[in-house]
Amino acid sequence: MLKKLVNHRQISLTIVAKRSANIQSIDSNLGDRMKILNDNRQYLKTLELIDKHKNHIETCSNWVIIQALKACSELRDIQRGSSIHDLVSSRLKHDPYIFPALIHFYMQCGDIDRAQSLFDGSSKKTLNIYGAMMKGYIRNKQAKKAIDLFSEINNPDKFIINLLFNACAQLGTAKELSLVKKVSLNIPKSFHSDPFIQTSLIDALMKCGDTLAAQSLFDTIKTRNLFIYGAMMKGNNHLGIHLFL
Repeated sequence: MLKKLVNHRQISLTIVAKRSANIQSIDSNLGDRMKILNDNRQYLKTLELIDKHKNHIETCSNWVIIQALKACSELRDIQRGSSIHDLVSSRLKHDPYIFPALIHFYMQCGDIDRAQSLFDGSSKKTLNIYGAMMKGYIRNKQAKKAIDLFSEINNPDKFIINLLFNACAQLGTAKELSLVKKVSLNIPKSFHSDPFIQTSLIDALMKCGDTLAAQSLFDTIKTRNLFIYGAMMKGNNHLGIHLFL
């Protein structure tokens, strides 16, 4: 009798495990399909997919939720994105990935107050969360707030530095020029070889009025892409023509 009970228990556990594995497989496949649709800018089709699984969206992986929020962000679908937020709100404290995706969503939709509320309520602010807020401020023409937020960050990565330079470029004042130069002198040397950092730094220097420093940096870059050329040309049309002579 005991042996039968043990066997029955093992069979039950096996069935549960298989069901769980199947759900995870379906969930992963769903997220991948949504990612492909998003990459091809088929955001409505992404949301059509999530609608088919709306009855168990609370149990969907963060990968699926992030893709759904991405589609809502691109479509500026504040109603649907907010509904997803409500359904997964209980998971936010334990999920470092959905949090920045939600902040990005609200910022994209222009709801800065909602994004700010989320940020303020976060007990553990990761670089991704800071980055989402800074990017949102810049998008909504509040570069000063992005710069103020930068001062709270310890050990910023390349993405954060890039955003700081973008914020300084948006304001374009002598104060921001001083900050750009100070930060550029103190970031790791490896950052200076990154084409995104090179581009945003040149752009900031040009828009803050120091064309000589921008030109000097440009001259040191051995491999120049179109974005780097573009940053130089935007700041000075005459100089831009000269670059190709």
